[in-house]
Amino acid sequence: MNSSTTGLRRGLQISAVGAATAVAVGFLSAGAANADTFVPLPDGTISKTLADGTVVTITRTGETANISPSMGATPLHRNVWVSGRIGAEVTGPNAKGGSITAGYVVACQLTLGGKGGADTGMSSSWEGESVKQTAKGSGTVSIGPGQAKNIRLLDLEKEDSYGNESHSGANSFKGRSGSVTYADSTIGVEGCAGYAQARSYATVSVSTDNITSSTTLWGQPFSIG
Repeated sequence: MNSSTTGLRRGLQISAVGAATAVAVGFLSAGAANADTFVPLPDGTISKTLADGTVVTITRTGETANISPSMGATPLHRNVWVSGRIGAEVTGPNAKGGSITAGYVVACQLTLGGKGGADTGMSSSWEGESVKQTAKGSGTVSIGPGQAKNIRLLDLEKEDSYGNESHSGANSFKGRSGSVTYADSTIGVEGCAGYAQARSYATVSVSTDNITSSTTLWGQPFSIG
């Protein structure tokens, strides 16, 4: 069984040309909703040199958020549609490719750090919690004051070494470059009685003959009401 997706409306397209792999994700369209707030977010980049000389560069471009009242129509509900592109480049004599994991951290009455980049001020309270996309192409989190959760944008399905179905939130690429592009990915928040924030992240993991390492690029936090 070739790579496919679950939880993504109309599927996920994966293509490889030379050393580059691209992933395009199509989610529910935001549509025309009243009182929507469109937020353009700044591009970002980070570059890290590993101990064996391998250089990992992550770029984020075209990130936007369209914030809309939830269909729940109460102060406890919010919807946001997010779009953007993550690019990864791995260079050096030991570079063999890597994997890209992209998502958003959503928090209720918590401040998710400052500007985008390699932010060391992130709270670790959300780590290990993951919310997958549903069959309708949206991720919904239920959070209370002081809580934060992680929504991964990808849910890739493929066969493991034994022919069994396995799932991964990371897009693997071979060679020196790869990318993840997402459009109108829906994030729903319910249960937050105070202000809520969201923040994108992209983690690129690489393994060479000498080292295994992960590098994360954080986006700029934005309010979702």
